[in-house]
Amino acid sequence: MSETTDAPEGGAQAPADEVPAPPADWTTDAGPAPVPAPAADQPLDVETLVATLEAVTSERDSHLADLQRVSAEFSNFRRQATKRQTDTVEHAAAGLAGKLLPVLDACDAALLQGASDVEPIRAALLETLAKEGLESVTDAGEVFDPERHEAVMHEEGGGGEPTVAEVMRTGYVWNGRVLRPAMVKVQG
Repeated sequence: MSETTDAPEGGAQAPADEVPAPPADWTTDAGPAPVPAPAADQPLDVETLVATLEAVTSERDSHLADLQRVSAEFSNFRRQATKRQTDTVEHAAAGLAGKLLPVLDACDAALLQGASDVEPIRAALLETLAKEGLESVTDAGEVFDPERHEAVMHEEGGGGEPTVAEVMRTGYVWNGRVLRPAMVKVQG
């Protein structure tokens, strides 16, 4: 008595020790089409089994290569999406900080006019923004850097490297990127 298994459709049953034949139009990109299994009335021989095993191994290797390629592509996509999201968040934060610069300028102008009541507000705003990455560019005496400074006046000096003689408007840097260059008077 031979064992039988239920066929997926149609009610016909195939013996359990037979290898089902693939469809006639079935091929893989990795290699030749698998060798069809012998008919039910033909005996199984070693060459047929070896050929079938080689075909299945080739198909497995093809699927493994596809899986590795897709996994690598997905990993690259995930890394790029994370970087894009981080850049978007940084850009939005820099935009918000840039929109707050006129408020800091107004506080500085009020302090120059003697309104000391705005000092706590200015200090709190600067402290909060500094925690997020804002730096002030206000150092007189440092070497002139056209990336960080905007020269609006020039005076003759000792002939060495040009240096910042006076900061006329504070500049700001957000996480290493210049939001607004400092407006300076250059000497040298």
